[in-house]
Amino acid sequence: MEKELLVRKIREGTVIDHIPAGKALTVFKILGLTGEEGFTIAVVMNVESRKLGKKDIVKIEGKFLKPSEVDKIALIAPTATINIVRNYEVVTKRRVEIPDEIINILKCINPNCITNKSNEPVSSVFKVISKRPLKLVCKYCDEIMTERDVIKQLAAT
Repeated sequence: MEKELLVRKIREGTVIDHIPAGKALTVFKILGLTGEEGFTIAVVMNVESRKLGKKDIVKIEGKFLKPSEVDKIALIAPTATINIVRNYEVVTKRRVEIPDEIINILKCINPNCITNKSNEPVSSVFKVISKRPLKLVCKYCDEIMTERDVIKQLAAT
């Protein structure tokens, strides 16, 4: 039996593939997508994957991701790949990578941290202690953030 595409190819844009099953909607939120932007978007969830068993895919016609958006995706979907499509062909394919330091993407969960003081011009900086499971430590107050904390914060924005 021949395999079929569940969703048509896109002409220009970004395909985020190999998202852990069930995390596509979080990726959608992280990118601030509501559906009202005018992009043609396909979200495919829980499809078979040789590497992951099951995976999600997000296709966004007409949108190319900023580096900060890719960094956010890496935090919640470290197995994801970003495919840039032009004229129906994948021209660039790369794996996301969790950087060693997360700068100005997350807020410290410690309300007393200097980064949360409105009168202090200090950007948040987290050192990555562990990539799997995700564990970060604040450079200023040593507060630990887990993957759950990160997802909760990124999905709320």
